[in-house]
Amino acid sequence: MSYISSHYHVVFRTYRSELSIPEEHERELYAYIFGVAKNLQCRIHRIGGMPDHIHIFVSLPAILSLSSFVQQVKANSSRWLNGNPQFPKFRGWGHEYAGISYNLRDRDMIVNYIMLQKEHHRKVSFAEEYRAFLAENGISIDERYFLHDD
Repeated sequence: MSYISSHYHVVFRTYRSELSIPEEHERELYAYIFGVAKNLQCRIHRIGGMPDHIHIFVSLPAILSLSSFVQQVKANSSRWLNGNPQFPKFRGWGHEYAGISYNLRDRDMIVNYIMLQKEHHRKVSFAEEYRAFLAENGISIDERYFLHDD
């Protein structure tokens, strides 16, 4: 028997960081993503975000890679969003994503961070947040590709 514990804080944005997730309908999107994750045997501890990006704290099963999880969530939610009249401005997800591994002991810290997204972004833009998030985790940024979708 193998024992695996795999927890990630995942961040991805809308295509060109467009404001295409209306706040009044974001919970519908989050519920849909929750369902996709459940079908993949994942556990979402918290999901939240802003009109231009999403944060997910998720536990993955041993048989699923982080890249497969993100690909499945983006592909399925993109199809759903494009067919949903509540999201008329949605044109897709951005190419990149960030996925940082954490210990389950960090759960409360990450959940609180995600819960406070709206308050946080009154002071900090997504680009500033994303840049700091990557730097805090030792990820170097190639400026040629940072937040570019073309």
